[in-house]
Amino acid sequence: MIWRSLPQSLDADNLIPKIMPQAIKSVEILEGDGGVGTVKLITFGEGSQFKSMKHRVDGLDKENFTHSYRIVEGEALMGVLESITYHIKIVPTADGGCIYENRSIYNTKEDVEISEDKIKAGKAPPPSQSRRLKLNG
Repeated sequence: MIWRSLPQSLDADNLIPKIMPQAIKSVEILEGDGGVGTVKLITFGEGSQFKSMKHRVDGLDKENFTHSYRIVEGEALMGVLESITYHIKIVPTADGGCIYENRSIYNTKEDVEISEDKIKAGKAPPPSQSRRLKLNG
């Protein structure tokens, strides 16, 4: 199931850099045990527009297939965001597949406006990453 290969999986920190080394070079746990409150340093691969980011796990419910995390540091914040929060839910389907739901919340720094185009440019996965997820999902 796709749940095992996503960031909420404890093995994903090792699995994702192997599957998509051009996108993610490494994932290092800086604080915590992988659960809520864990802080990770993600170093991106050569195919990424960013060098690295830190994110904190805010919620993890393996029974209901939900995962929330917040980017708290790095180029992905584009100098205008305090944080980006992601709420992910995997919904099983009757045919054995699943629906991946991702809600993103962009928290801007005080008195800053950010264009929708800038947000879209920062969150679109490279085409090679998108295809790989479809093939392995």
